[in-house]
Amino acid sequence: MYGIDGFHLSIPQLKFEDAEKVAIIGPSGSGKTTLLKLISGIIQPQYGSISIEDTVISQLSDAERRDYRISNIGFIFQDFELLDYLNVQDNILHPFRITKALKIDVQTKARVEALSQEMGIANKLNRLVNHLSQGEKQRAAICRAMITTPKLILADEATGNLDPRNKTKILDALFRSTDKNNATLIAVTHDHELLDRFDRIIDFKQFCEGEGI
Repeated sequence: MYGIDGFHLSIPQLKFEDAEKVAIIGPSGSGKTTLLKLISGIIQPQYGSISIEDTVISQLSDAERRDYRISNIGFIFQDFELLDYLNVQDNILHPFRITKALKIDVQTKARVEALSQEMGIANKLNRLVNHLSQGEKQRAAICRAMITTPKLILADEATGNLDPRNKTKILDALFRSTDKNNATLIAVTHDHELLDRFDRIIDFKQFCEGEGI
């Protein structure tokens, strides 16, 4: 359970399977983004516990949660969370710069090239992110989330700034990444046209208590 400023999110039990692709839907303010932040350890539950495989995320220290998240979870933020003073390539590689648990090697650099090519931004790698369009920023953020080949990908409106053609392209890339790494994808979305591509849909209205945010 999590609550602040009159908002309460109560989830008695929720389980995700390996390699499952789950879409989270629901009204604004119902706690969808809050769930992703709880799973990743960005915020802590007031009651209950959160586990990923054998790791109890809610029992780790701040530093331990941070290192675990960077190494094992790909988080695609709705507002990108890119650094304006870095170019696209350095933004994609940023997870490797902020933890000793990851090392940049030849394979890592090759993966940057492959991901950026797949996302259609290979010709933007040396460009500062404040010179990108919203859609290009979104694709750079997706590359950064996928660069560590995580077993869990959390996507907060990952296709929200893309046109219909690129929405399909990006979702295809996310699904390929999860399939290749036997990873789980949990995606918050308001785009109901994409829902039939997911294994399971969770409507968040059932978990929201109180007056909302």
